[in-house]
Amino acid sequence: MSSLFEKVQKQKTKFIFVTGGVCSSIGKGVLISSLGVLLKNSGYSISVAKWDPYLNVDPGTMSPLVHGEVFVTEDGAETDLDLGHYERVLGVYLTRDSSVSSGQIYQEILDNERKGKFLGRCIQVVPHVVDAIKNRLFNFALKEKTDFILIEIGGTVGDMEGLPFFEAIRQMKMEFGRHKLMHCHLSYVPLLPWTGETKTKPTQHSVVALKTAGLTPDALFLRSEKKISENAMKKLAMMCEVDRDLIFQVLTFKPSWQLFFALQDQKVNERIQEWFGVRKIKKANLNKWLKLLDIIKDSKKGIKIALIAKYVGSNDPYISIVQAIKTAGYHYKKDVEIVVIEAEGLEKTGYNGTSASWKQLKSVDGIVIPGGFDARGVKGKIFAARYAREKKIPFLGLCLGMQIMLIEFARDVLKLKGASSTEFDKDTKYPVISLLEEQKGVKKKGGTMRLGAYPCTVLPKTLAYKAYKKDLVKERHRHRYEFNNKFKDVFEKKGIVFSGIYKAKNLVEIAEIKNHPFMVGSQFHPEFKSYPLTSHPLFDLFMKAVINKK
Repeated sequence: MSSLFEKVQKQKTKFIFVTGGVCSSIGKGVLISSLGVLLKNSGYSISVAKWDPYLNVDPGTMSPLVHGEVFVTEDGAETDLDLGHYERVLGVYLTRDSSVSSGQIYQEILDNERKGKFLGRCIQVVPHVVDAIKNRLFNFALKEKTDFILIEIGGTVGDMEGLPFFEAIRQMKMEFGRHKLMHCHLSYVPLLPWTGETKTKPTQHSVVALKTAGLTPDALFLRSEKKISENAMKKLAMMCEVDRDLIFQVLTFKPSWQLFFALQDQKVNERIQEWFGVRKIKKANLNKWLKLLDIIKDSKKGIKIALIAKYVGSNDPYISIVQAIKTAGYHYKKDVEIVVIEAEGLEKTGYNGTSASWKQLKSVDGIVIPGGFDARGVKGKIFAARYAREKKIPFLGLCLGMQIMLIEFARDVLKLKGASSTEFDKDTKYPVISLLEEQKGVKKKGGTMRLGAYPCTVLPKTLAYKAYKKDLVKERHRHRYEFNNKFKDVFEKKGIVFSGIYKAKNLVEIAEIKNHPFMVGSQFHPEFKSYPLTSHPLFDLFMKAVINKK
């Protein structure tokens, strides 16, 4: 046994792994968060990790339409959107150590091989890749020192690239024994509409696939649209070799936070503690979540917010923004309808046109422009910013959204014809947005932007200060381009207030327009620090302005 293992063995930390079966997107992240909420609100300390089998080092270079939103941690890691879900629901700050991919593991091993650290040995998946995976977790556990670490294995049982991770779990089950590790398997139980029956056979096959990897799950969680019969549960217990008391149902809920209570009713929290040999079983206090669900139930409809999107077809690319808007609405007992408008649709018939996208825009009470990259859809976003400014519609620009707000102002108010960002037009006469100086020599794309939390000094007597109510905040970034300070004076003379500054490098963090109900842009991503139980200050003040205008 390694010295790392021996240290972890002596530590109090217990491990809960969650794997998925039958298909992807069945809610492993939601289940992990739910288990975490139950344990945390029972008085235990927790942390979370995500093991992703894909060969990318991180999702930073993946298309948001393929992989969803790229979430950024406080320490500047580009991670899977599930880490955002964990942070929001569990109220914890995660770090780059919580995000592990096959790409990172193989990169680490090959770098060490080139340095001669394997002393001429033949490098193999077992033991070298598996040991590297285990050591990542052991180091993480020693650093976190929490009662529980919950680990989600990305993908689906049977995926070839996931095999080293399953082997790591198998070995750890042998090494640690029952009272240190629990393996939970979330499996889809389909409902056949032509018979009205739920079918357990796919789950049986999923467990067979696990067994070929040397694993028998300790607990089964069954994802289904319809309650599963007791006979079916007993059948699964027999066929899958899982104790009936450790088979639970995971039905579909909106909002998903209702799952906490459904699992609590099934005594999931108690069963987990019993598995680990806890003598004095603790119960979860979910009163705060119960109050939130009551607020949601009482919230009134009638508020519509436009999200001017480049990536259309799924809300996953903007999941943190969607959640932040909805949370801000609930703070005022409003059930906000989010209208996703394709930016390119606003370009078809020109400014203030007659396209379907313009009809949608003219029906909303507030406008949000999110972040994004390259020139596609930028013209439509500029149209939306101009419409918000001229019609006095509350507006919130996030990252690229702030840059769009300033480009539009430069063109239409300052009359700087062709003003742009050098990201979209390298030869623009008026580069009001330009590449960061330290970015000019950067060739590699992955993990090389301005990333993570930076301090922002908030100016008094501004909308930003009204939102935060303090003069120094820390917010998270993911971008290469910044406002060009050469144009600062001319903007300020015409009504732009630069209300947030990163003083160390004199970079604009927040900009707002005078004589407008609420037109604010942030260079950072405030959505990454919005939580269901705590609305983010900027989203909160934006929502207040929307309601007042309404």
